Amino acid sequence: MRSDEEVDVSELAADLAATTELLTHPHGAQQVVQVYHIAALEGPEADKRWSSSNSRFAIGAHPSNDLVIDDGAVSRFHCEIRIKDRRAWLADLDSRNGTLVDGVAVGVGGLRDSSLIRLGRSVLRFQFGTEHVALAVSESRSFGSLVGSSVAMRSAFALLERAAKSDITLLIEGETGTGKEGAAESVHQASARRDKPFVVVDCSAMPTNLLESELFGYERGAFTGATSRHVGAFEEAQGGTVFLDEIGELSQELQPKLLRVLERKQIRRLGSNTYLPVDVRVIAATNRDLRVLVNEGTLRSDIYYRLAVLRIILPPLRERPEDIPELVGCFVPALGIDATQAKELLSEELLARMQSAVWPGNVRELRNYLERCVVLEEAMPLHDAGSAEPSPNTPPIDPRVPYSDAKRAVLNDFERRYFEALLKLHDGNVSRAARACGMDRVYLHRLLRRHGLRG
Repeated sequence: MRSDEEVDVSELAADLAATTELLTHPHGAQQVVQVYHIAALEGPEADKRWSSSNSRFAIGAHPSNDLVIDDGAVSRFHCEIRIKDRRAWLADLDSRNGTLVDGVAVGVGGLRDSSLIRLGRSVLRFQFGTEHVALAVSESRSFGSLVGSSVAMRSAFALLERAAKSDITLLIEGETGTGKEGAAESVHQASARRDKPFVVVDCSAMPTNLLESELFGYERGAFTGATSRHVGAFEEAQGGTVFLDEIGELSQELQPKLLRVLERKQIRRLGSNTYLPVDVRVIAATNRDLRVLVNEGTLRSDIYYRLAVLRIILPPLRERPEDIPELVGCFVPALGIDATQAKELLSEELLARMQSAVWPGNVRELRNYLERCVVLEEAMPLHDAGSAEPSPNTPPIDPRVPYSDAKRAVLNDFERRYFEALLKLHDGNVSRAARACGMDRVYLHRLLRRHGLRG
C-alpha cells in the first residue's frame, strides 16, 4: 500500500469528484418551480390574467416581455419577477417611473401572496398557484470546460446543450468570473462549426475606432497608417463563431453595423463601399443587464432583440457552493503540485471554508485563490459570507486622536483597500471598474492617484 505522499494527485481529485456526485447529484433530480399567477386589476390590461412557466417573468412595453403592457408610463423592460430559494422577488430594471410593491418603491423586493404591483397606470396582483412546473435540467455534471452538479448549473447546461444543436444567436449573462467565455467556446466546440475558427473580441478593451477595425476590417488607405488590407473578426471567423465579450460596452456608432451582421449576415470594411457576406454564428456575453441599457437609451432595442434570441444566465459561485468541491477537484491536478499539497487543498476543513466564502470574482477568483495557496505554500485567509470581523489591516481606533482625523484615517484605509480589490476584480481596467462601482472614470482616476494606485 502506498503512503499519502505517493498517492497520485489525479486520484485524490477523482475520489473527491466521486464523493461529490453521490452527495450533490441524486438520480432524477429536477428543478421544480411553483407556478404563480398575475392578474391585472387596473390599467390597459385590466381583467387579464397570466401564469408563469419559468423561474423568471419579465414585464414591460417591449414585445419580448412575458407580460406586455402598452402604457406610455411603463418602460420597455420595466421589471422582472424571479423565483429563488422558493421565494418570489421583484427586480425593477431601472425603469423610468419605478415600481411599487404594496405601496413601497423597490429596487429588489420580496413578493408575498396577493402582493400588489404598481407600474405606470397598471396595478397587478401576484398570487402563488398550487401547481408546479419542472424546468429542464441536464443529466450531465459538465458541459465543455464548465463543471457543476448543482441544479442551477445543470439548468444552464440544459440550455447550452440545446444552443449547441442550432445556429441561433446566443446571449450569455453572468457576473465577472462565472465562465461566460468558457461557455461560449464550449457551445462552439459542441456545435457543427467546431472545425472552424472561434474568434474572441472584447468590446470593452479598445476605443470605438479600433474596435470597428477589429470587427469589420479595413482596406488599404482607409485611414492614415492603413498600409495594407486588414481582415476583421467576422471575416476571420468565416464558417465559425464570433464571441463578443462585454457586448454592453459597444458604442452607439457601431450598433447599426452589428445589427446588419445579425440581420443580413453582411459586413463592410472601413474604406470600402461593398458589402461582403459572412457565415458566422454570434455569441455575446455581458455582466450587465442589457434591458437596463435599453431603458437608458444606450443600447438599441432591436440589437437586444436580435442578441437575446436565447438568453442563458450563469449563476454566481455564491449561489452554488455545493459545486466548489468539484471545481477544486478539477483545478488541483492542473496546479502541478505534489500529493501532500493537493491533500491539504482538498481537505474537508478547507473545502468547508471555501464553501462559506463570498467569492465576488466567482470561479476565476477561486482558481486564483488556489494558485496563491500553492505559491505561498499555505492556506490563505478567506472572507466568509457571514463574517463581520474587521480586517487586521484596519487602523486601530485611538480615542486620543481628534474625531475628524480618526475618521479620515479609516476612510482613507477603506478607499485604498476598496480600490485595490476593485481593480483586481476588473483586471486593472479602470473604465470597467468605474462603471461597476457607479463612479465617473475621471474621478476614479483621481482617487487612484491619491492612493498611489496609478501614476
